[in-house]
Amino acid sequence: QVQLVESGGGLVQAGESLRLSCAASGRIPGIAGMGWYRQAPGKERELVARITGSGATNYGEFVKGRFTIFRDNPNNTLYLQMNSLKPEDTAVYYCNVYDPRPWMPDYWGQGTQVTVSS
Repeated sequence: QVQLVESGGGLVQAGESLRLSCAASGRIPGIAGMGWYRQAPGKERELVARITGSGATNYGEFVKGRFTIFRDNPNNTLYLQMNSLKPEDTAVYYCNVYDPRPWMPDYWGQGTQVTVSS
């Protein structure tokens, strides 16, 4: 069983930065990837960024170089550095652990609120 706890959300002004953290407990397979998703009110959950077990990354198109995902494997922690935040980045941000083997479960954190004021 894997448990994920996000932190680092908050209220910032447009143009400012935040760093989200996701602390994972439990056994995470080496091939598992980790990611950040977000969900704004009235919208579907969307991918923000993912990083595979080998370190490859991909980002949602809206990121446009503003965010960086990275992981500290020895400490089972995932980060999302968000710069140049915009009001449209306002959402609940969720941490995810996924296993490329389809019979294995995904895990989700409880989410952390990010609010960007204009």
